Amino acid sequence: MNTPVKDVSIHVSDTCIHLQSVNDLSALSSGVVGGGFQKTRHIINVHVDKNYFCSNPAADLRRVARASGIHENFIGMMTAAKIDSTSPVFLTEHGLTVGAITTAGLSNSTCAGVTPPFPPRSQAGTINTIIILDARLSRAAMVNAIITATEAKTAVLQLLEARTKDGQPVTGTSTDSIVIAATGGGDYFNYAGSVTLPGWLMARAVRLSIMRALSGS
Repeated sequence: MNTPVKDVSIHVSDTCIHLQSVNDLSALSSGVVGGGFQKTRHIINVHVDKNYFCSNPAADLRRVARASGIHENFIGMMTAAKIDSTSPVFLTEHGLTVGAITTAGLSNSTCAGVTPPFPPRSQAGTINTIIILDARLSRAAMVNAIITATEAKTAVLQLLEARTKDGQPVTGTSTDSIVIAATGGGDYFNYAGSVTLPGWLMARAVRLSIMRALSGS
């Protein structure tokens, strides 16, 4: 599908979300593949079985990428949450367009600082979020954007009164991933906190996309 962001498209199947850009995107990610700061034209979020467990998930993601025709640098995430019902959210205000594409499930929910450490068991219940901004962001703003998007995610979980298996308020899941990607076009932003224009739009888009993802899960 085409998006309101020029030269950026999204393909959603029952096994993969593929965001593709004609031009390089500046990205910051916690993905299984392509974590940290980098340039890329491809971001994928791949569906796996709820009992999936592999010692080398990055290799599995690279195989999926090659099968999807990606033979260059990419960012890859995994989830056992539903993908084919994903509904991207795009918002535009004062010339800035921001989009959020989220897959979400809460079967693997945690409460940060309360839930004790445990070995990763699967990708079940993961909340994965891809955020695309038609703008230029400083590196500090991209880090700031992750804070803002995470605050918005947790706010939705609090609004839904989600609880972990032991009754604690859910702040996320143990395997959440996020990507912040900027086209490099449009205005330049040095900050992306919750009351900046990019932060405000991101937070609204994240809230809507998570609500839609959870309602369809």
